[in-house]
Amino acid sequence: MSIKQTSISIFCFFALVQTIIAQNFFDQQVTLLFAGDAMQHQSQIDNAYRDGQYDYSSYFQSVQELIEQADIAVVNLEATLGGKPYKGYPMFSAPDEYAVALRNAGFDIFLNANNHILDRRSKGLHRTLDVLDSLNVQHTGVFRNQEERDTTYPLLVDKKGIRIAFLNYTYDTNGIKPTVPDHVNYIDRCQIHQDIEQAKAMHADIIIANMHWGIEYKLVQNKEQENLAQFLIQEGVDIVMGGHPHVVQPTQINRDSTEKISNVIVYSLGNFISGMTAANTTRGKIVRIVLQKQYDTTQIANCEDILVDTKKKRNGNKIDYEVVKQ
Repeated sequence: MSIKQTSISIFCFFALVQTIIAQNFFDQQVTLLFAGDAMQHQSQIDNAYRDGQYDYSSYFQSVQELIEQADIAVVNLEATLGGKPYKGYPMFSAPDEYAVALRNAGFDIFLNANNHILDRRSKGLHRTLDVLDSLNVQHTGVFRNQEERDTTYPLLVDKKGIRIAFLNYTYDTNGIKPTVPDHVNYIDRCQIHQDIEQAKAMHADIIIANMHWGIEYKLVQNKEQENLAQFLIQEGVDIVMGGHPHVVQPTQINRDSTEKISNVIVYSLGNFISGMTAANTTRGKIVRIVLQKQYDTTQIANCEDILVDTKKKRNGNKIDYEVVKQ
């Protein structure tokens, strides 16, 4: 091989190395998607029952591609999978087929810390987690015992070299207390501080707090939400994602002096899908966030609100529910 050929080979080798390094350090992007409250009211359960089984095929067909395009898609399961009899409000127990439909639509992580998780008491909590485990989906916010919490929380997901910690808390469980040794993550600043420190110790690049909070049907967040959001950001949370009011509340994108996004606060995603009919409750929003990692620094590259609506269409003697983009 001539000197010229050798030089070309060496050049090509280093060019390949530089390409690999660039891909590892500059092309690490992860797309996150967050949907609001996935509910199962009695009207939904009744209309889903067809020919001896529960059919949710209409629910997510219009947004499935959007969900599947995300690297990680997160939804709040605002119901237990407590088994029969299946019931809607006020003591929710949804058919297992509903969770299957959410999984098949592309959701990877189910949030369970909400005010309805104890609607079927301890049995419902355990059965919900058992069903989600059988579907091979990740979940967080409630646990069978303290040991399970200690070993699985915060929920850390490593995607494309970006380490993301998911936290999940609820303001209450409608006055029902968990049965020992069951554990529900309630909003407790001392505990949240410890959990954030644990996420940092796990070398999380991004910390996300999913909060079940606020006042139902209010279109603007209250001072309590604002104060808690600021506490979370000051403690080291990068993204605050809220739910529970059943209506959309503002998204706040904060930037640093260089105009880069420093953190995101979503006060309420609203309902993803429900049987509710009150004003503004058929609307929700999906939030899509792009993370980018350069060398050892991970930042929020983009944040986008996508408005959705629950539509109803008569199908014979039944009604099809469907989430559609507005």
